[in-house]
Amino acid sequence: MTQRERLMPDNRPSVIKSHTSEPYAAGQTGAGQTLRHDFSLSAVLAGCVAVLIGYSSSAAIIFQAAAAAGADQAQIGSWMWALGIGMGLTSLGLSWCHRTPLLTAWSTPGAALLITQLPGVPFEQALGAFVVCSLLLMIVGVSDLMTRLMNAVPASLAAAMLAGILLPFGLDIFLAMEAEPLLPLTLLACWIAARRWLPSLAIPLVLIAGLALSLVSGQLDTSHIELALTTPQWTTPEFSLNVCLGVGVPLFLVTMATQNLPGVAIIRTAGFQPPVGSALRWTGIASLLMAPFGGHGINLAAISAAPCVGEESHPDLRRRYIAGMSAGVVYLVLGLLGSTVTALFTALPDTLVMSFAGLALMGTLGGGLRSAFQGDTDLDAPLVTFLITASSITLLGIGSAFWGLIAGLVVHLIRKSRP
Repeated sequence: MTQRERLMPDNRPSVIKSHTSEPYAAGQTGAGQTLRHDFSLSAVLAGCVAVLIGYSSSAAIIFQAAAAAGADQAQIGSWMWALGIGMGLTSLGLSWCHRTPLLTAWSTPGAALLITQLPGVPFEQALGAFVVCSLLLMIVGVSDLMTRLMNAVPASLAAAMLAGILLPFGLDIFLAMEAEPLLPLTLLACWIAARRWLPSLAIPLVLIAGLALSLVSGQLDTSHIELALTTPQWTTPEFSLNVCLGVGVPLFLVTMATQNLPGVAIIRTAGFQPPVGSALRWTGIASLLMAPFGGHGINLAAISAAPCVGEESHPDLRRRYIAGMSAGVVYLVLGLLGSTVTALFTALPDTLVMSFAGLALMGTLGGGLRSAFQGDTDLDAPLVTFLITASSITLLGIGSAFWGLIAGLVVHLIRKSRP
């Protein structure tokens, strides 16, 4: 059984069993007082890995969303600048203020929604819809509605949802072997060996091995990539009632259901008590400020947050906030470089991206499964949550994580009410 340290009232660290520990409260005293004391290479690398997963897996969707909005090349570069700067500042600020690895991200499901909803909508009116979505996020943050909702969700269901979200990534390692077995098998062997002898460096070593093999095999071509800073482009938003209702409100609902809700669950599963209201206010304000530059929204990270909150970041959960700050710095750099860095990420071979993401999330996937199904808890509700979430179904434009959690809660309430 994994053991964790928490700070007792007399400020002395005490080791307790993870299944009996209370979530680590943001802002506790003890660890997390100085960057010099809490700094660790593993946490810094975890933050870099989180950003790599986020950019390499979904940057192309952001480009498609921007194109659907009718953005030109300068506006697309500004869109990426706005997201990078907004995510960087919020990840840095939230992680430092709350001493919790609070990673933010763009809404990938939201971008997918925009691809279908924005064709024919003027770019200025699309930005107006982004402003409406940002204001709704701020309102929810002020009302603390999200905090009350998450407190009502059993920990086993949150863990089952996390495991269901991550399962496809774990399966991708082996699915990638159908098309090209050499690279996934090499990375898997490297990961197994590193977990045995250098566990804290397992993920960086896997990445280095993957990049080296891709270069040697000629699958990684960087000759067409030019280094250049991105210039932000201000566009004054325009407000159309139809566009605000047809794009802004659905974007808010998708962001809450598929990003913020799973994001909070992932942080809680790792042993933290996330400051939900503060996070929503920060991300809402950042989204509002970045909307005129093209940013479609900033929210809590879900999948990409896993490397930062897990034990791979640091054995002491009170020092894992460094991973969130590290990711924030990387976000800022990528935002300044904008489309240049995005082109670099999209140049990575698909097989490398699939295999690396799966291996980087393997530890968190295992932890989620253990938390969901260990102990004497009723297995029906977490099992339903896990299976529906892992199915990747989409109903009414909302992804499987939301429906898995809802179905699990229904089963939990029915089982709880039995005589």
